[in-house]
Amino acid sequence: MPPPPPPPVYGCPVDAPVSVVGGKWKLVMLFYLLQQPRRTGELRRLIPAITQKMLTQQLRELEADGLVTRTVYDQVPPKVVYDIQDAERARLDELLQALCAWGLYWCDKTGARILAFENSSGERDGAEREHAPEDRRAAG
Repeated sequence: MPPPPPPPVYGCPVDAPVSVVGGKWKLVMLFYLLQQPRRTGELRRLIPAITQKMLTQQLRELEADGLVTRTVYDQVPPKVVYDIQDAERARLDELLQALCAWGLYWCDKTGARILAFENSSGERDGAEREHAPEDRRAAG
């Protein structure tokens, strides 16, 4: 059996989270998983631009890094549910809260839209608080 690989070396503290949760989709997936456990199909509906292949790959990477759990239920059809690891929930919540706050600030500053917070007519529906990751913690 080969020895385990050496731990990574980062140039600065920002390198670590960028390496683990960086990329186009991981933070978006974590945003939705912090709200509640989700099935793959739910994540696909919430993130319509992601391909099934990329969704599966990113979920596997998050699971391999110990951030996400994958629970398979023995039933037909198979049911697979993804959730945030309990030990990582508080830190990821802090990270996502900071990113969400900055994202809301930036969108207000630039006039950008946030589709997750709009109703079908394109108007803001006041759901910013409803979609914030801390709401699951407060409710649970």
